[in-house]
Amino acid sequence: MKSTLTLLLLIIASPFFGQEVDFVEYDLENGLHVILHQDNKAPVVVTSVLYHVGSKDEQEDRTGFAHFFEHLLFEGTQNIERGKWFTIVTANGGKNNAYTTDDFTYYYEVFPSNNLELGLWLESERMLHPVINKIGVETQNEVVKEEKRLRYDNSPYGNWLKYVRENLFKNHPYSRMPIGKMEHLDAATLEEFKAFNKKYYSPNNAVLVVAGDFDLENTKKMVSDYFGTIPRGETVARNYPKEAEVSEAIETEAFDENIQVPALFTAYKIPDRTTRESKILDMVSTYLSDGNSSVLYRKLVDEQKMSLQVAAFNISLEDHGMYVILTLPQGENSLANLRDEIDEEIEKIQTHLISEKDYEKLLNKFESSFVSANASVEGIANSLAEYYTFHGDTNLINSEIDIYRSITREEIRSVAQKYLKPNQRLTLNYLPGSKK
Repeated sequence: MKSTLTLLLLIIASPFFGQEVDFVEYDLENGLHVILHQDNKAPVVVTSVLYHVGSKDEQEDRTGFAHFFEHLLFEGTQNIERGKWFTIVTANGGKNNAYTTDDFTYYYEVFPSNNLELGLWLESERMLHPVINKIGVETQNEVVKEEKRLRYDNSPYGNWLKYVRENLFKNHPYSRMPIGKMEHLDAATLEEFKAFNKKYYSPNNAVLVVAGDFDLENTKKMVSDYFGTIPRGETVARNYPKEAEVSEAIETEAFDENIQVPALFTAYKIPDRTTRESKILDMVSTYLSDGNSSVLYRKLVDEQKMSLQVAAFNISLEDHGMYVILTLPQGENSLANLRDEIDEEIEKIQTHLISEKDYEKLLNKFESSFVSANASVEGIANSLAEYYTFHGDTNLINSEIDIYRSITREEIRSVAQKYLKPNQRLTLNYLPGSKK
C-alpha cells in the first residue's frame, strides 16, 4: 500500500561510504526480535515491523489475506479511532508505508526523532489492539478490488507475472499472486480474518527495527514498555511442498486487451534468496541488461533495433526464485527471433568467461548498489529486518558485499550453464487482444 500522504518530510540521508552499520539485537521474552541501529547524524528515526507472513502462507481457497491485512491493519485499533492513523502520523511530521510480498509484510514510520515514542506506540497498537470488524473488512475489500483493477486487470502487461507463476510452479503457493482472488476475500468470514491475524501478527513472528537518532537505553526501555507485555502467539509451522526442477521446456501464451505490442517472457526456476547461486544470478542479470551499455540492451535496442525494451532480473524469494528475461519487439521483429538473439548471448556466458573489464564493471555496480541500499536509515531498517528474518544473520548488512566480491567469472559461467537451459524454462508469449 503506497502512502497517500502529501506532506513532504525531509529525510537526510546518512552516507554509508563503506563504513559498518552498527546495531544491537536481542529478543523479548514474548519472542519479538528487536534490532536497534543508532545514527545521530540527522534528527530522523524509523520504526518498522516485519511480520513473517506473506501470500505463500494463505489457504488455497483464501488467497489475498496477507495483502488484505496490509490495508486492514491501518483501519484503527482500540485506542486509535477508525480512519485516524494517517492523520496522527502527518500531524506529527511523519510518513508511513507498508508492502506485502510472497514471504513477508513490512510496515514502517519515519518521524522526526522527538516522535520515536509515537512510532513505537503505533506499531504496538497494530500488534496488540487491532480492530477487525465488519465495516473495516468491507471498506478495505473495496480498496483492494480497486487496486487490482488499476494495477493488474486494466494496466498494460499487468498480469504477465500471474501467467509466469501459474506455469512455473505446480505445487508451491508461489504459483499465485499476492493480490489474491477477489472471490476468496468476498467469501471469507469475519472469524477467518480474526484467526489469520491471531496466527501471524504476533511478536514471535515479527522483527522490530528502530533506526536513526535516538538514545539507546531510553529506547530499550520504551520497546520493553510498549511491546514486552504483548502475548506470545503460537509458533508458526511452515511445510510447503517442494517443486521439482523443470525438465522439459514449457511454452504457452496469454492475452491482454490493454496492449498493442506483444511481449516475450522467458522464466527459469532458480534457488532461494539465501543461496550463493541466487547472488551469482543477480550478477548475470546485471551483466545482461542493467544500463544502456549492458549486453542485451546494446545488442537488441541500440545496434539491431529489434527491441523496444529488454530486461533480465531475479525475483528472489524465501523458498525458490524466478529468473525472468523480458523483451518487447520493435517493428516486424518476431518474438521467436528475439528469443534466439537472447539465447545467443546466454550461450556466450555459458561457454566463455566474461571479460575482466566487464567483471570489474559488475563489481563496481554491486558496490554502488550496496551503498545506495544503505544510504538512509529507512533503507538500513529494511535491510536489517530482512537479513535477520531470511538469513538468520543480521550482520549481512555489512558482509554481503564481500560475498559478491568473492564471486568468480568461472562461477558466473557455471551457474548460467546450470540454470539457464532452454529445456528448463517457461516461454510466455504475451499477446494483444483476448483469447479466442
